[in-house]
Formats: sequence, structure tokens, C-alpha cells
Amino acid sequence: MSDSPAYRTELGRAPAEEGGYFVLSYPEIPGCLGVGDTEAEAVEDGRRALIAVLDALKAVDRSPPDPRRENA
Repeated sequence: MSDSPAYRTELGRAPAEEGGYFVLSYPEIPGCLGVGDTEAEAVEDGRRALIAVLDALKAVDRSPPDPRRENA
């Protein structure tokens, strides 16, 4: 999926008392996120989630959201 737009990501971590897992989210695509025990797992899970969302949008003939620019 090299021709996919580059969406901004945010990587965070749940508190230790909640499991301490990592969460990667895409602010331009609410609800699209990845989780994992490590940063790498969260990033990979997020990549798969993004592909699934973009494929689902394409399947129903909807355009994906435009990525925001850093200086916008």
C-alpha cells in the first residue's frame, strides 16, 4: 500500500494499572487504532487497521479523509 496517503499518528501508553499496552491512533480517522504490548506491535496493528479502513471506504465508494498537513 505504498500509494496510500501518509496519515499523522499518535502513540501513547495505557497506565500500568490498566495493562501498560501501547496504542497507536490516526487523528484524521477516528476509531482507527492499533494496540500492542510493544511499540512495534501497536504500529503494526495500526498499519493493518488503517489498511482495513481504507479498503472498507473504497468498497463502499467513499473517499478516505485527507491527511492533515503539519503546518495546517
